[in-house]
This record gives sequence, C-alpha cells and structure tokens, in this order.
Amino acid sequence: MDINSISIKQQEPHDLPAICRLIEEAFATVQESDHREQFLVKRLLSSPGFIPELSLTAWIGSELVGYILLTEIEILSKAGSIPTLSLAPLAVRPDFQRQGIGAALIEEAHKRAAELNYETVLVLGHKDYYPQFGYRRAEDFGIIFPFEVPQEFCMVKELTPGVASLAAGQVKYPKAFFKY
Repeated sequence: MDINSISIKQQEPHDLPAICRLIEEAFATVQESDHREQFLVKRLLSSPGFIPELSLTAWIGSELVGYILLTEIEILSKAGSIPTLSLAPLAVRPDFQRQGIGAALIEEAHKRAAELNYETVLVLGHKDYYPQFGYRRAEDFGIIFPFEVPQEFCMVKELTPGVASLAAGQVKYPKAFFKY
C-alpha cells in the first residue's frame, strides 16, 4: 500500500455506521480495551466538546481504513480551566495496521488542532507508540489524569512548545467519556 494513496477527510455524518464497525474491528483483539469504544465515539460526537474539524477519517479509494477523534476537555490548574484536547480513539482497520495510516491520522489531527489554536493534546495510550509523535509522560509536567492506570500510559503532546508545564493540574473529562 502506498501511504500517499491515503485520503484524510473530516468525518461526514453518514460515515458514522462505518466508523463504528471499523472501531469494533480495530479494538476486537486489544486486551486493554473494554470493547465499547464505538459507543464512546457516539457519545462524544454529540457532546459539547465535539469539534467537527477534528473528527477525521482515512480512506483508500472508497474504503474507510482509519479514524481519529480529538475532543475538547479541560485541565483544572491553579490558573483556572485550561482547554486541551483528548485523543480518543485512534482506530485503523486490522488489515491496514502497521502501514502508516495511524501516523498519518495523528499528524493531520495535530496540524488541524494547532490551526484551531489548541496547544496540547492528551492521550491515555500505548507507552511505546505515542512517544514517536512527541507525546511525553503527563506527570512530568504536573498533569494528573483521573484514572488509576500506570503513569507511563498518560501522555501529553505540546502543539505549542513549552506550554505543557503551564498546564499543570488535574485533567477533567466530561460526562460523555464515562456514560454507558
């Protein structure tokens, strides 16, 4: 597969059923998954933090092969509420994984987020995957996630260099992240 044949587009409303199927397939064998990511996406798409420009699909021809969603959340710092983004989920169809589609989605999402003046992105993700895109341990910047998971999975990406340490505080996720 030629990475240049990937087309990344803003999600269209009619893409949702295909996105949900893709997410189910992508997380089917992920041990750490609760296998409910597709329901999370449905909730986030109708939440106040939804930003249409940051719900991106990856296509090869007419085939949906990947999806990424960045949603606005906040960090409660000493200076007040600081808007940030949460990357959740990133999904690539299993038969297209390890071919650069996830990387292309992450890079495009970062670019679009920076254009919308967001300065940081948070992820609860694989400690060996996300650092290649500039993600670093959030606790190193004083950013604390509200989950009981090992800190190496809680990461932040600075879209504006030097801002993460200014955002030290407690991450606050909206209710849409938790409803079942």
